[in-house]
Amino acid sequence: MKSTPFYINRRKFLKGTTAALALSSFGAYGLDLVYSQKKWNVGLIGCGWYGKSDLFKLIQVAHVEVVSLCDVDQKHLEEAANLVSQRQESGKKPRLYQDYRKMLAEKDLDIVLIGSPDHWHALQAIEAMESGAHLYLQKPISLDILEGEAILETARKLGKKVQVGTQRRSTPHLIEGKKNIVDAGLLGKISHVEMCCYYNMRWNANPPVQQVPDHFDYDFWSGPAPLRPFIGLPHGKWRAFMEYGNGIVGDMCVHMLDAVRWMLGLGWPKKISSTGGIYVQKDSIANTSDTQTAIFEFNELNCVWQHRSWGTPTDPEYPWAFFIYGEKGTFKGSVFQYEFIPNNGGKTIKREVVYERAQYPEDLKEEGIELHTAPATRGHMLDLLDSIENDRLPVADVEQGHISTASCIMANLSMGLNRPLVYNPQKQIIVDDPKATSLLKRKYRGPWQHPSESIL
Repeated sequence: MKSTPFYINRRKFLKGTTAALALSSFGAYGLDLVYSQKKWNVGLIGCGWYGKSDLFKLIQVAHVEVVSLCDVDQKHLEEAANLVSQRQESGKKPRLYQDYRKMLAEKDLDIVLIGSPDHWHALQAIEAMESGAHLYLQKPISLDILEGEAILETARKLGKKVQVGTQRRSTPHLIEGKKNIVDAGLLGKISHVEMCCYYNMRWNANPPVQQVPDHFDYDFWSGPAPLRPFIGLPHGKWRAFMEYGNGIVGDMCVHMLDAVRWMLGLGWPKKISSTGGIYVQKDSIANTSDTQTAIFEFNELNCVWQHRSWGTPTDPEYPWAFFIYGEKGTFKGSVFQYEFIPNNGGKTIKREVVYERAQYPEDLKEEGIELHTAPATRGHMLDLLDSIENDRLPVADVEQGHISTASCIMANLSMGLNRPLVYNPQKQIIVDDPKATSLLKRKYRGPWQHPSESIL
């Protein structure tokens, strides 16, 4: 079933109970875009579950033509093409590519969505911008810190808008909480933050080496990363390996740290330290930590992260969350709700996630959809479009995504080196630590070239 075109569908939305909140959250541009007839040519790199989900949200809120799709898995590619043809207004199937460079060489895309694994983000983001496109780039923006610096430099040099998929900044109930609780001063002086993830999400298996299927180009999938022995299709499992991602810190902490930085107006941490390792789940082939604590230090404020991929949550209502402690009260926030608990015994203020099931019934038929994040992703897409049309930075601009990503990468470096780190973004070094500085850039597998080598 095709999605109702945005400029018609949003009329239904404006009549809904969430309209006032959403429009106040996303600003006056919400109304401007309701009636926009501008057509955007769009491409997607990485047609797995989340890449398709992001694309479907864009189709819902804008007049787009999905021109091209790219994936190294032929089955993913064909499935995505069929679904897109059913959802987009024209009913056309996009052009299909297994090599993103050939897709970008067409130079006919206004926006490129990047939903590939983390180890590909930098090369694909930079080449997409060089082809003339603006970006919706999934988090974390990079696998190492100098990749992030190169993405940021390219975006600024070319004047491209990059919206990073840290969509807590577009989550309606959290926008309301920021405005009515944090910005209103109800917390008073804030001097401590805790962030956590207690999902049992780490892949715990030890499969044998397998034959690579004909429909999957494993060498190209690995790209600049090491070519590990093939143990089955990596879809959904690659996050278990530091060669392709930054573990649970890079996957989950980046969201909560970014949300806290946005809530409190924080920039780069002054110092980062972390400890942890594989303490419990030792039988798995995964090489990411199952237990980790990180401290991000700001002026008179420590933001402390903790994850365990085993055991139970400290607070069952907030298994993946942030807790902002002020002298006048506590603010709890997650993707599902927020709570303000005043210290004086006053009434607790609580709000829950905004759903849009009635406005977007096709959501209910989307396989694997996270219904609670769909409104935030749609808002994120709207904000990107408006930032392009009005030449302003999007709410989750690439610089903010870089700071949050790099901070999480440094937490992992600190854990490995067993010492605190201080990053100087102007000099792009770890202060007084040549060994740590040498780890700001990972080694690429040939023939791929690290982007910092061509940018600098």
